[in-house]
Amino acid sequence: MASLSGPVVVKIGGSTLGEHDTSLSDCAELQRAGEQVVIVHGGGAAVTDWQRRLGAESAWVDGLRSTTPESLEVVVAVLAGLINKELTRGLQQRGAAALGLSGVDGGTLRSPVSSRIGLVGEEPRCEPAALRSLLDAGLLPVLSPVGLSDDGSTMLNINADAAAGAVALALGAQALLFLTDVPQVLDDEGRGIACLTAAAQDQLTDAGVIAGGMLPKLRAGRLAAACGANVRIVDGREPQIVRQALDGAAVGTALI
Repeated sequence: MASLSGPVVVKIGGSTLGEHDTSLSDCAELQRAGEQVVIVHGGGAAVTDWQRRLGAESAWVDGLRSTTPESLEVVVAVLAGLINKELTRGLQQRGAAALGLSGVDGGTLRSPVSSRIGLVGEEPRCEPAALRSLLDAGLLPVLSPVGLSDDGSTMLNINADAAAGAVALALGAQALLFLTDVPQVLDDEGRGIACLTAAAQDQLTDAGVIAGGMLPKLRAGRLAAACGANVRIVDGREPQIVRQALDGAAVGTALI
């Protein structure tokens, strides 16, 4: 693969979080080859599991987790702690110079506080200074989607897809890859879509075909695509999917 002309942002989510597939190895290989890679991760299943263990309920609105002050403590502990450090460890084990951080660190992620679903940042923006410093130092940042309110007075739960989009925009990323656990975005007849236009996306969303957790991926991806990034939603369970997508293979769903 030819050298890339800009950073690559990889959003890791779905059921595996990179532990039982090749996505961490793919990213580590890219980083060892001198490419600039940023991983933004989710961990919603683990958060839900820990909330259940602690007797807290999970509620969702348009694919976003409603977050109370009590549940925010679980979100921060699981995402910025357990998941972030497990992924960082896994990358280091594969030879990457990885460093884990949250959106709180360096004020990297900020957002207005949601008016409808609690302590959530629905419209995050990224201050990329800390990420750029890490990339320039030859490190692979692993970013958890916990950020700050605009005034810095409280931590917020930020959807990882929205966070990845904000990071890609701020860094001027060449590519933004959403690794999930489905092969493609589906149309109204259940067929996979290889290339999704903005008009088709709006039509399928209005019809309720695109819903749930796919909504924030497509919203964030569309913003990055409009600024020139190569955006794809791909199946993170498929071997070497990161390399395939960056090599131009017709995998997943491309936003055009």
